[in-house]
Amino acid sequence: MTTKILLPAFYLPPVSWFAAFLKEDRDVILEQYEHFPKQTYRSRTCIYGANGRLSLFIPIRHNGERALKDIEVSDRENWRKLHWKSIKTAYQSSPYFEFYEDQLESIFEPGEKSLLKINLKALQTLQNILKTDRQYTLTDEYLRLPDAEDYRDAFNAKKPEERGYPEYYQTFTNKYGFIEDLSILDLICNKGPETLTYIRNLG
Repeated sequence: MTTKILLPAFYLPPVSWFAAFLKEDRDVILEQYEHFPKQTYRSRTCIYGANGRLSLFIPIRHNGERALKDIEVSDRENWRKLHWKSIKTAYQSSPYFEFYEDQLESIFEPGEKSLLKINLKALQTLQNILKTDRQYTLTDEYLRLPDAEDYRDAFNAKKPEERGYPEYYQTFTNKYGFIEDLSILDLICNKGPETLTYIRNLG
């Protein structure tokens, strides 16, 4: 029996989001009409930097819009260049970064202003890298009680849940130990072709 699952549209999502997204026998719906919640993975991602856990934030244009689908990013801080520089610095010595570098860099091409479209473009790039083709639809209205398993509040960026994920090699493990449930980028750069197997074994 196929289950409907409603997920938030995240920016370079954490591993736990991908574990939900890629589970088989699910119809995936991504929320685009919700009131934009601040300080969430909708506009941030977390990677493993030289000083430990590093959050990268997309600055938002405050234009009075509230629905996620209408939120625009601000380019005043040159965030695309800064994010790519931080990701490259963090992962250029990881085992698989060089194999995916060009595809990952394309996420940060200038031009697109819509946060939702930026997140969906990044998701498509990640699916291309993972060689997956998980189909999804977007919501056509906001429903407080949707007819689906509701994961819109399931991933807390400010207080990440301890999930007990299996450890894998990370570039700075020797300095700070294993940090779980970072952006899928961390898993891709360190596990490469084994990324999907790791995710599917999470249950």
